[in-house]
Amino acid sequence: MRIAHSPAQLERQPRAVAIGTFDGVHRGHRSVVQAAIDSGLAPTVITFDPHPRIAMGNHVELISTLERRLELLADAGADATLVATFTTELMALEPEVFAERYLRAIGAEAVAAGADFRFGSRRRGDLELLERLGFEVLEVEPVPGVSSSAIRSSLHAGDVVAAAAMLGRPFELDGVVVAGHQRGGTLGYPTANLALEAYLACPQYGIYAGAALGHRAAVSIGTNPHYGGTERRIEPYLLDFAGDLYGKRLVVEVWQRLRDEAVFTTEEELVAQIGRDVDATRAVARPVPPG
Repeated sequence: MRIAHSPAQLERQPRAVAIGTFDGVHRGHRSVVQAAIDSGLAPTVITFDPHPRIAMGNHVELISTLERRLELLADAGADATLVATFTTELMALEPEVFAERYLRAIGAEAVAAGADFRFGSRRRGDLELLERLGFEVLEVEPVPGVSSSAIRSSLHAGDVVAAAAMLGRPFELDGVVVAGHQRGGTLGYPTANLALEAYLACPQYGIYAGAALGHRAAVSIGTNPHYGGTERRIEPYLLDFAGDLYGKRLVVEVWQRLRDEAVFTTEEELVAQIGRDVDATRAVARPVPPG
């Protein structure tokens, strides 16, 4: 997939443009991209970074990094994605001006979006305006019960299975492996210490089963209360894996919540529980997307 950061970086050709923020690229977002694909025109995505609500000073926990969003849009079938930098200047553009600079300039003939899509100054632009401007409008019905906010709510409750049903795939933790306390190695279960950007959504603290790099993973999310920790740590233990992950990006699928964090009377009890968590991780099934 070609990635552009300004309309000038994309040649003008007949395109169907799926437009939106696409945080998480969930099932609803994929249906918008699919509408562009089904048009027969070159399927192109316009997405925004930073998230418009963040740019306006609001706090939003993002479901995916921009890097992962672009990977998922490519997986969904987009030929090209234009990442529009969301600034106050962009927000202030009259909708007709936005349509000329970002749609007409790249050859857009059709635009796919949900019925509630709004753009331009005072959010005055909508699908009806695009139609009046001569674009074919591909209005996409929302997928019932699926939204980025509902996914965040499920993550806060630790219900990663419900989040996966809305995403159409397991929720992912996406970060860089950094040095930790290295306690896991002394206990016989060496973990990677995954650093997540502060703006990213994270499931409720607890122990989870998941996978990374083709290996199942038992994932601890929390403060390590047994050792009196106070800072959040995300520590996946990759089963049957040997290798150095320090400094590398790691994407961890989170499949199912196993239990709460706990404080144990002895380290032997902790090690025994980790063993049970590993056994449970081997038995958990990857969430299957609906349909």
